[in-house]
Amino acid sequence: MAKVISHSKNNLLKAHGAVIGANVIYGLNYLIAKGIMPYWLEPRAIIFLRVAGAAIVFWLTGIFLPSVKILKRDFYRLAIAAFFGVALNQIMFFEGLNLTTPINASIIMVTTPILVLIMAHFVLHEKITGIKLFGIILGFLGAVYLIINGKQGGQGENIFLGNLFIFINASSYGLFLVLIKPLMYRYNPLVVMKWVFTFGFIYVFPVSIGKITETDFTVIPVNIWLSIGYVVLFTTVVAYFLNNYSLKHLSPSVNSAYIYTQPLLATVVSLSLGKDSLSFTEILASLFIFSGVYLVGKPKKNNYSKV
Repeated sequence: MAKVISHSKNNLLKAHGAVIGANVIYGLNYLIAKGIMPYWLEPRAIIFLRVAGAAIVFWLTGIFLPSVKILKRDFYRLAIAAFFGVALNQIMFFEGLNLTTPINASIIMVTTPILVLIMAHFVLHEKITGIKLFGIILGFLGAVYLIINGKQGGQGENIFLGNLFIFINASSYGLFLVLIKPLMYRYNPLVVMKWVFTFGFIYVFPVSIGKITETDFTVIPVNIWLSIGYVVLFTTVVAYFLNNYSLKHLSPSVNSAYIYTQPLLATVVSLSLGKDSLSFTEILASLFIFSGVYLVGKPKKNNYSKV
C-alpha cells in the first residue's frame, strides 16, 4: 500500500534544505574528484569504491529499519533506475570529468532540468508548453556549443569527448530522477537507495574490478584518501540520500532546478584555487543554458508542492 506523504510547510523546508545540501556537495565534488584522477586512481576504480562503499553503508543502515516488502514491479523499476542513476551516470561522469575541466562539467550538468522535463514528458506524460520548448532549444544550443567549442589544454585531455560524456551523464541522471520519483513516494529513501546501489554495484563490477586490482593503494597519500572518502561518503551516500529524500516532497523538475548552484560553486572554487580558467565560450554557453533552464523551470503557482 502506498504511503500518504504530508506536504506540510515544515516538510517542504526540510526537502528544500536537503536538495540544497546535496548540490553543495556535488558542486565541490567536481574539483575534489578531478584531483584524484587519473594520477592516483583511474575513473572506474573510483566508481568501484564509490558504489561498493555506498551499497555497504545503505545495507548496514537498513538493519535498523523495519522490514519492507518491495513489490515485484518496483524491483524492475529499481533495476532500471540503478542502471541510469548509478552505472551509466557515474561511469560517464568520472570518465568525462577525467577528460574535461570542472567548470565545463558543471556548466553542462545545468542542462539536467531541461532533460528532466523531456523525460517527464515521455515517462510521466507531463505537458511541454511553447515557452518550455523554446527553453529546451536554447539549453541544447548552449550545451552543443560548449561540447563542440570547449577549450583544449589545461586540465582537460580531450575536451570534446569529456563534455559529451558529461552530457550523457546529465541525461541519464535526469531519467533517473523521473524513474525514482514514484518509488520515493512508496518507500523509505534508505530502502530505495539500498537496492539502487545493490543493482548499481552488479552493473559496474565487471567494468571496474580490473582497475581496482591494478591500483597500488600503498602510494596514495593521506590528502588523496580524504578526497576519496569525500567522494564515497559525501558525494555518494549523503548527497544521494538528501537528493532522493527531497523527492518525497518535491517534483523532479523542482529538485533538478537546484543544480544551478553547482556551476557557481565549482567555478568560484576552481578560479580561486587557480585550477581552471573561464573562457568566452563557457560564458556564452552558460547564458544560453541558464536562459533555457529559466524558461523550462518557470513554475506555476504552488507548483513546488506537487509530486
